[in-house]
Amino acid sequence: MTSKTATVRADMLLVYVVLIAFGILMVVPFVWMLSTSLKDNSLIFSFPPKWIPDPIKWRNYQEAASSFPYYQYFWNTFYITALTIAGVLLTSALAGYAFARMQFPLRNQLFLVVLSIMMIPGQVIMIPIFLLVKDLGWMDSHLSLIVPSLVSPFGIFLMRQFYLSMPKELEDAASIDGCNPIRTFFSIFLPLSKPALATISVFTFIGTWNSFLWPLLLISTKSKQILTVGLLQFQNMYATQYNLLMAATLLVLLPVFLVYMFAQRYFVEGIAGSGVKG
Repeated sequence: MTSKTATVRADMLLVYVVLIAFGILMVVPFVWMLSTSLKDNSLIFSFPPKWIPDPIKWRNYQEAASSFPYYQYFWNTFYITALTIAGVLLTSALAGYAFARMQFPLRNQLFLVVLSIMMIPGQVIMIPIFLLVKDLGWMDSHLSLIVPSLVSPFGIFLMRQFYLSMPKELEDAASIDGCNPIRTFFSIFLPLSKPALATISVFTFIGTWNSFLWPLLLISTKSKQILTVGLLQFQNMYATQYNLLMAATLLVLLPVFLVYMFAQRYFVEGIAGSGVKG
């Protein structure tokens, strides 16, 4: 074995050790959350801490789900997220295709505006959007959670980069067959963009499902609330039921884990494919 090969292997070993250490660091909070969700509330702050509860209280999950309108909040969160994802996919795909493959006045300047919006923190535009929603009469309505999120600058950017990486021969072949740009988009480009669409879907799902501050500000009717805000019901001025709170939090996070697991392959393909050509 040469010294160069030994050096390369040592460097790779160091990289793997660092990655494993960071992986463990990321997993520990979730393990603690799972452990806490199965404990009696009196044992949560015991020292030394017990990672494996004794006894294991699976009933905490049933109590957590029955302590607040879990199923109503789940449905509210689900359909708000589904409509938001559908809108973001449609607007991102259409706008990305226009910026990447069509010629129109001020195309590059408008795309710079889209990029500049990505650099603005959400907190900066929260008050103007709040006032607009109030003037439209959408306060305490799910429209206030769906409509402002239907356009994603990041989604437009990602789809543009993805469509730029696709060969021009596809357009030429479609043009020879008599397809106009709209038909070319729906018949050729859109079916081929599943990896990028899956990537946007994952980001949009996580962002919408985990949204907290915006629903907290706009939704006041209890039956219209979503899961993340519903978790506040496990906290009060004098005490917090940490075991039920952790159990409810895991119930809220479970769909996020499942979506990412099933969409992981497309997620990686979409990120890789969108960066081929700038």
